[in-house]
This record gives sequence, C-alpha cells and structure tokens, in this order.
Amino acid sequence: MTTEIIDDLKGENNKAFGQLYKAYFGMVNRFVINNNGRTDDAEDIFQDTMIVLLEKLRQDDFQLTASIKTYIMAISKNMWFKRLRTANRETEFTDLMDNTFYEEINLAIENEKTYIDKLQTYLHKITKHCQGLIHDMFFKEKAIEDIQKEYGYSTKHNAQNQKYKCVEQIKKVKEEDKF
Repeated sequence: MTTEIIDDLKGENNKAFGQLYKAYFGMVNRFVINNNGRTDDAEDIFQDTMIVLLEKLRQDDFQLTASIKTYIMAISKNMWFKRLRTANRETEFTDLMDNTFYEEINLAIENEKTYIDKLQTYLHKITKHCQGLIHDMFFKEKAIEDIQKEYGYSTKHNAQNQKYKCVEQIKKVKEEDKF
C-alpha cells in the first residue's frame, strides 16, 4: 500500500491524501492535543506535513528510509515543537523550510530507525510464536479479533493475555541486554 500511496502522491492524486488523512490524522491530532494544542492546530500541522512530504518525494535523490507513518509523525512532531517554541509570533511556513528543519526531521527518523533496529534484535531473541504475534499486532497492525482467529485463541481475552506474555518476553530480553 505504501508504494501505491507514494506513487499517487508523486502523481498528485488526491485519493492518496484522503488515505493518509484517514490513516494518520488521528495520530497527529492526539499528539498535538496532548502537547497543548487544538484540533485546528493539528489540521494545520497535518496539511503542512503533507506539503513537506510532497516536496521531499519530488526530490530526485530522496529515499523514504522509514515507514510513511514514522515519517509523517517525525515531520508533524518537529513542526509542532517548532511552533510551540515560537508561540509568541505567527510562524510562516517558509520559516520552517530551512536546512535545520530538515536536519531535525532526519535525526528524528534516524532515532526512530535505531529504535526499530533494537526492537528487531529483541524480537529475534523471543519465541517464534511471539515473534509472529508481535509482528502481526504491531507491525501489520492487525486487530485483536483477527489475531484471535488466526492464532486460534478461544476468546479475545486469551489473545490479549498472550500479547502481554510476548511483550513481557521482550522486556525480559531488553533487561538482560542492559547487563
């Protein structure tokens, strides 16, 4: 789906914007609201994020090195924090387009990639069953009902208990990794 959306965005397809809005605006909205903002602010940030994403996608040398979700959140977070830092004056979008802004976005994405790399290392140290379950739940974002059916759990509660046990395996591996 991600490559289709990216191709649609490069081709200025409005359908792709709608898909991104449905998939990620709620996440951006929650972030902005949890950080002293309003839904109106989140809408502005999301629109500006789409503009930055489009400009990046149209650069010949640009490669998306993280998930589109991670990229959208990184841009949105940087924009929102920059807006909060300059709260006394209205921030022009052009002010946000300097190299420092892009460096902040790239650093946020690199930090996110480092986190994902560490998580992948931890995943390889847990049981195969939990690897599959965690991958389906968190990376493929499958609903608990789908997990229940796919893994043969008799109830949603049993599926959630297994999820908890698998997360605990990761926590244990992470703790052991510290020593």
